[in-house]
Amino acid sequence: MFANPESSSQFDISEQEMEKLVGEVIRYILFKTEQTSGCPIRREDLTQLISAKGYRQRNLPAFVINEAKFKLSSIFGYDLLELQRSRSSAASGRSSQSQQPDAKTYVIMSKLPPEVFSKYVEDTKSSHMKGITFAVVGIVQLSGGKIAEENLCHHMKRLGLNENEANNPDSVSIKLALETLLHQRYLQKEKVNGPDGNIWCYQLAERALEKSFHDRIKEYVSQMIQNDEVPSQDD
Repeated sequence: MFANPESSSQFDISEQEMEKLVGEVIRYILFKTEQTSGCPIRREDLTQLISAKGYRQRNLPAFVINEAKFKLSSIFGYDLLELQRSRSSAASGRSSQSQQPDAKTYVIMSKLPPEVFSKYVEDTKSSHMKGITFAVVGIVQLSGGKIAEENLCHHMKRLGLNENEANNPDSVSIKLALETLLHQRYLQKEKVNGPDGNIWCYQLAERALEKSFHDRIKEYVSQMIQNDEVPSQDD
């Protein structure tokens, strides 16, 4: 069953073929999400997956992706979120002769309550990275959405992360954490001219600016501030 059964008839494709296409897109999204630890999936890759089957109808990819979105929600309990790749402040400040639109990507987010997801779905081996993500994005948020690499690494050391590859395979180094957050598009990195020469800075990327995640980060930051303001019993 389709979310828009009337619209599916315009492509001159049997219901069985359409179901198969939607199923393949869903499998690809779930597999790539697991394989890449939640890195955004390019819309271009989903379009190519459909066109590789020999279909050339112009609006077919959009229809199939929308149907996959409907089934991911109704059957698997995931929201398929569309993200517009954000540009760094330096890149957006430069005029470009090319007017090509920014690439669209997708991520899936569970619709389960956080406590239920943590108990029954989340992989305990990677759950520590979720805490690191919240902490690091919170630090960048408190810094106005942009922070020098040196300052960010200083804060991450205070969180207990090692600067280089950790000897303990169960721990995460600063280098690995930042690489992961860059690939997952929570952060983006740019070179900035400073008083002492060029420095690297990190700023929030589209994944961190997505409304539902951004709201959770604001709540997390508010709790951090409140905890800092609560006087200890020894005061």
